[in-house]
Amino acid sequence: MSLYAVHYTYDERAEERAARRPEHLAHFRALAESGRCPVIGRYGDDLAPGALIVLDVDSLDEAEQIVATDPYVEAGLVPERVIREWPAFGAWPGRDFPA
Repeated sequence: MSLYAVHYTYDERAEERAARRPEHLAHFRALAESGRCPVIGRYGDDLAPGALIVLDVDSLDEAEQIVATDPYVEAGLVPERVIREWPAFGAWPGRDFPA
């Protein structure tokens, strides 16, 4: 399994996102319960609206499929997204600091 950092940049359609938020959260809640999405959250600053999603999956293809089936993405509410492999370490189960 590899970690992937997914960066979403939202546009100004906050009301449309709010209407789809329950579906969006259900999508990622199911992934969290299966261990494939350890953390997700919107940015809390005043910069461009967006979110960071961390996926713990087997491949970039799997990460892309998860993102493609997000209700926000399906509805065209995420005009920009970047998926990058993220070989993180630290206080994360199974990802200790290197020796």
